[in-house]
Amino acid sequence: MTKKPSGQRPKMPPRRVVRLVWRTHRALYRVTRGRLGLWRPRPGRWGAMRLTTVGRRSGIERSVILGYFEDGPRLVTLAMNGWGEGDPAWWLNLRANPEAVVELAGNRGAVLAHTAEGDERARLWAVPAAGRDSSMGGRGRS
Repeated sequence: MTKKPSGQRPKMPPRRVVRLVWRTHRALYRVTRGRLGLWRPRPGRWGAMRLTTVGRRSGIERSVILGYFEDGPRLVTLAMNGWGEGDPAWWLNLRANPEAVVELAGNRGAVLAHTAEGDERARLWAVPAAGRDSSMGGRGRS
């Protein structure tokens, strides 16, 4: 992987391509009834999990498939809106109600989310930068 000069964002595909990939991934998950579409992280690679939150305004359950990595027993994801502007809805939902359900390849369980701050945030941000898949890098919150 070639390093970019400091402050320069990596080249990303057009937003419509990102959205098409998201829709295709969700459809694969739905069509296979969850048999495909989720995977555990491996060394140097992120995993895919399904996060279900409660809508902060609607009160309706909302699910999204996210990339993540493990920090010991904890699951870490970056609150990115597909590299676009604004906060993702699932992040705003978690801020309003941190209780959620996570589905991993082979597991499902309740989680309590929190925002990484200070030294913890710096340590977790260093993980994607230190060799994790570059698609987990970029802007966002962990």
